[in-house]
Amino acid sequence: MQINRADVADLIYFLAIARHKSFSRAAIELGVTTSTLSHALKGLENRLGVRLLNRTTKSVTLTGAGDALAATVETPFEVIDVALETLNRFRDAPAGRIRLNVAVEASTLLLAPIVPEFVERYPDVELDIVASNRMVNVTEGGFDAGIRYGGTVPEDMIAQRLSANIRWVVAGSPTYLDRFGTPVHPSDLLHHRCVSNRLGDDRVYRWEFEQGDEKIALLVPSSVTVDQAETGLVAVLGGVGLMYFPEPLVARYVSDGRLRLVLTDWAPSEPGFHIYYSSRRQMPTGLRLLIDLVREIQPLGL
Repeated sequence: MQINRADVADLIYFLAIARHKSFSRAAIELGVTTSTLSHALKGLENRLGVRLLNRTTKSVTLTGAGDALAATVETPFEVIDVALETLNRFRDAPAGRIRLNVAVEASTLLLAPIVPEFVERYPDVELDIVASNRMVNVTEGGFDAGIRYGGTVPEDMIAQRLSANIRWVVAGSPTYLDRFGTPVHPSDLLHHRCVSNRLGDDRVYRWEFEQGDEKIALLVPSSVTVDQAETGLVAVLGGVGLMYFPEPLVARYVSDGRLRLVLTDWAPSEPGFHIYYSSRRQMPTGLRLLIDLVREIQPLGL
């Protein structure tokens, strides 16, 4: 059968749905409505004469025909993407869309300070930033790159450092510390109210400390558990308890006296933020420009 213009558009929609196994997530990536995707897929299936997807209220899976089609057409569309991206070399100004999946603190501390300058320099490059601490496969999720702390970057990806190492500190409000006292050793935390950190894989984080050759990883008693440091920060400012933070996130509150650091002689320095992306895909021009600008401005040092 001969391919037509509608088939090309609908195949792009189909590939996004196949990657995400979700109409709603594919719609977010493509910038269209779920009803648009549903209508397009029905049209494609009718023209091809086969069912490509099994759809229920809870899941989307590929049929045998859908799996075969996705495997066959994915590479040609990747080649087209590369060909279109090379056109940026011939434009007066780069254009395109960059999708990033980043740790929440990275969006706040690393990207937010550089976004105004990026938009000013490259107004035709659209940034689509998804801030989440949930670990995802950026390639399968349709992202151009991810940004995470260095120690959590997948090993099969190309990674580039975007910040200096980050010190991790325990902080609490003066109100809390005046009421419950100041810990002088990590083990003292076992007798304090703490706000725990839930990691992207749902594990509760063990607070890590080091002094000289001594290292301690402590599962603290939790009054509250959060999956975003910003949520815990609001609670800690309100006197709920102590929390383990990346120091840049609390620096201004320490400076103005709203928070105090404790156990600073036990505070470890860990790998900073890294950007990572697949080695199998050409780096989009917009992504390269974003990396260059972060390194130029260095909001968290380098």
